Amino acid sequence: MSDADIGLIGLAVMGQNLILNMNDKGYKVVCYNRTVEKVDAFLSGPAKGTNVVGAKSLEEFVGKLKRPRKFVLMVKAGDAVDSFIEKALPYLEKGDIIIDGGNSHYPDTQRRYEMLKEKGLHFVGMGISGGEEGARNGPSMMPGGSTAAWPYIKDIFQSIAATSEGEPCCDWVGEGGAGHFVKMVHNGIEYGDIQLICEVYDLLSRSLDCSQDELAKIFNQWNKSELDSYLIEIAAKVFSHRDSSGDFLLPKILDAAGAKGTGKWTTESALDEGIPLSLIGEAVFARALSAMKEERVDIHKLYNSNSKSVNLIAGDLKEEKVEDFRKALYAAKIISYTQGFMLMREASKRYKWNLNFGSIALMWRGGCIIRSVFLGKIKSAFEHNQNLTSLLMDSFFKEELTKTLPSWRRTAAFGIENAIPLPCLTSGLTFFDGITTDRLPQNLTQALRDFFGAHTFERIDAPRGQFFHEKWLESSGDISSTTYNA
Repeated sequence: MSDADIGLIGLAVMGQNLILNMNDKGYKVVCYNRTVEKVDAFLSGPAKGTNVVGAKSLEEFVGKLKRPRKFVLMVKAGDAVDSFIEKALPYLEKGDIIIDGGNSHYPDTQRRYEMLKEKGLHFVGMGISGGEEGARNGPSMMPGGSTAAWPYIKDIFQSIAATSEGEPCCDWVGEGGAGHFVKMVHNGIEYGDIQLICEVYDLLSRSLDCSQDELAKIFNQWNKSELDSYLIEIAAKVFSHRDSSGDFLLPKILDAAGAKGTGKWTTESALDEGIPLSLIGEAVFARALSAMKEERVDIHKLYNSNSKSVNLIAGDLKEEKVEDFRKALYAAKIISYTQGFMLMREASKRYKWNLNFGSIALMWRGGCIIRSVFLGKIKSAFEHNQNLTSLLMDSFFKEELTKTLPSWRRTAAFGIENAIPLPCLTSGLTFFDGITTDRLPQNLTQALRDFFGAHTFERIDAPRGQFFHEKWLESSGDISSTTYNA
């Protein structure tokens, strides 16, 4: 019977949990998996006793869906998405809706959206954050694509999403690849958040000789401050966690981090849009550097005798340093989000998405990995000024940065003096110093480029958009300059 409200393809843990979440909210879900045995195992296991139904083929799967048919793909990003779309097309008709809930790259989503639009089908690229727990109990969801599809899927997804301030952490983002773009930026910010936390952990453990119990206590205290967030909360739990032998687990974990590509995509997109996403870029590079474990060990042996040892701090100074580190983390976090929203602003202009930044902050406020109290302040900032060009222009964030800046500078200097790498904390500070100055040395950059390559330059005593080329080897001064109109 064609009575299922929605379907889902891909029965890994995320897919299973989304199905159970939708079932709990009263929706009948039909499921399918390329390995059919997984369907049977799911129906006789986690989905036993629910209204979830299974299908043994794509034809049967589509046939059990109400019109307009709508189903979610929870498969590996890339070729697998295209393959399932191609295989499903013979069974679909105009007006049907395909939703990609994986971590797809937004240009792929844009391409699929345009291809299916020509066939009269609706395509939605929906970023989902929150991991397994979020999928089961309420994730953050960022749908974008065919706007005409939203009325048919809105109630389902908003009902299963997390909530914040009584509002679902799920709303329409924009046309085409907008949903997956916003999810990509979310993941980039997640990279930055995690790396900042790691840098402060490094400071606390190496310079203050904090034990695992002390680290847990500090992070639990911080979670009651402006840093109240999911990542700070779980970091405290990681510090206090012991393995089966009774030892703390964290010191036994190899310091070589993995990555799935979304941080790289965010950095590449920033380069394309000309946005200085320096903090998130450094977070991506920090993981790449960590993966070079064997090389780092060899070079450490070569330079260790010349390395400056860390000056351990104790007593009252220790408490002062802990507070400095907390404020530095908070200040750098503001910069990370500032850069992320700058990137979304430029993409919104380029693709005419008309992104609602206050709504995006609300979507991230609950259910997702970067959820925090802090995001409520971002939402308020855009509510107060919908035309806000940068979080640094908001009065609240200006006051917060002004208060934390001395601690941030002391922390950055302390890390450099004690040979503790702080790529994100320091690059964030450098960005802040750059964005808050009205004069940078790139006048020399332009002069050198014009000298060797005739790339031209603008002048401070001429209108913007009027370009000049200087005959540097012949003479100096205005008399030899040639004007080029933009």
